[in-house]
Amino acid sequence: MFPNTRLRRLRYNPIVRDMVRETHLHKSDLIYPLFVMPGKGEKHEVKSMPGVYQMSIDVLVEECKELVEIGVPAIILFGIPEHKDELGSEAYDPEGIVQRAVRAVKAAVGQNLLVITDVCMCEYTSHGHCGIIIDGEIANDETISYLAKEAITHAEAGADIIAPSDMMDGRVAAIRKGLDYKGFTNIPIMSYSVKYASGYYGPFRDAAESAPSFGDRRSHQMDIANGDEAMREALSDIEEGADMIMVKPAGPYLDIIRRVKDKYNIPLAAYQVSGEYSMIKAAGQLGWIDEERVMLESLIAIKRAGADMILTYFAKDVAKYLDKN
Repeated sequence: MFPNTRLRRLRYNPIVRDMVRETHLHKSDLIYPLFVMPGKGEKHEVKSMPGVYQMSIDVLVEECKELVEIGVPAIILFGIPEHKDELGSEAYDPEGIVQRAVRAVKAAVGQNLLVITDVCMCEYTSHGHCGIIIDGEIANDETISYLAKEAITHAEAGADIIAPSDMMDGRVAAIRKGLDYKGFTNIPIMSYSVKYASGYYGPFRDAAESAPSFGDRRSHQMDIANGDEAMREALSDIEEGADMIMVKPAGPYLDIIRRVKDKYNIPLAAYQVSGEYSMIKAAGQLGWIDEERVMLESLIAIKRAGADMILTYFAKDVAKYLDKN
């Protein structure tokens, strides 16, 4: 007896394979993380992230023009300040590095590129933590007032979306209230709702110069073993006014992406973080894997799990690949 069901019939012909493909990756899915630094004409490659750079504002603007040309629709900005202090004052300074960068990018490319700004304190504080330290601990309620100030200055500079990444309780509500009070009722919040205390962030801390000078971030970022708690975190941010939510990291937490999407069906972003990127790049450079193929496979997996948007350092490479294929 021959089998009645032969699933391979749909695999033999490449045109048929394309026709029955369930998951598709599009340029419109991509958000490109960028790191802006002080100075002029500066472009420094991050040693642990080949192909990723710290850029001064003038170089950043040219990068954004290229992104528009190749069809990458959105960036998320991280700032490296000129100085750091205990209160992270440049984070909410209207003349801070991110605020100036947003104005320059929007002046150059206008509405052709969506500018998302990361809202946190870790790049700006001298201690490298995500909030204000009082008696040796991150003070949650005091911190969220600073985060709201930061978000407002980003909106005033022209940011299209505000993305708080700090994981303080109640910060989405505080930011929403602050934005609305200042008249920015139409600016969405993309909240890092489910952000794990992950070992995959190491290279990012090189890029953003944001490693904590003591302790770690397990008091506010999620325990890697918890899934049910992720659902509570997501619901909390949705109830506080988040318009989009995020799971971070992406690849090691595909199950969480799927659970969040199935439960809440809200626009969902997933961040393919620095460690995920750097491992693929390193193995590719050593010839251990086909870098392009694994890059695409990793991103398709994230999309298949339920992500609507993917923050990835591969965004430029993927956009160019999609143009050719």
